[in-house]
Amino acid sequence: MVTAAELLSSAAFLENKYAQAFPSFGSERMGAPVMAFCRIDDKAIRLREPVTKPDALIIQDPTLLQQVELFEGLGPAGYILLNSSRSFEELGLGEFVSKFPAGHCLSVAATEAAMRHVGRPLPNAALLGGFAGLTSLLKIDSVLAAIAEKFPAKIAEANAAAAREAFESVRRTRSEEPVHA
Repeated sequence: MVTAAELLSSAAFLENKYAQAFPSFGSERMGAPVMAFCRIDDKAIRLREPVTKPDALIIQDPTLLQQVELFEGLGPAGYILLNSSRSFEELGLGEFVSKFPAGHCLSVAATEAAMRHVGRPLPNAALLGGFAGLTSLLKIDSVLAAIAEKFPAKIAEANAAAAREAFESVRRTRSEEPVHA
């Protein structure tokens, strides 16, 4: 199984950036939450320590929102992309995300996009499309190329469609967002 962090690092490599991706397993039991990290830079990455101050969070499972440490270390200019058809306001986090710049905290229905295009609840590719739309740190074409590299053609095509849908959804939402004063 290809993780979102691996796809993200592959997309970064395609843009001639340096990247490293690695998982972090907090518990040995089956079904426990797993965190994965990806570092991206324009210069070689020599650091091999855990990420403690992320620039962005991609939250694949909205049931994890109540974990206090989930947002730990994220700076005031950070980005949050949430896999949900519900907004942060609907989830009771409107006040929290209002502390970030306008357009930095969005939700995208990535699982629903995956179900429509892939036929399975596998939101990784859709979330990366949404991430490209949210942050502009990577081009959507790089995300699509990374997907094409990692999956057989038919599966890649379905995942690329989900990624494109999420990218366009996030871009549309960002253009409609009010600017914080």
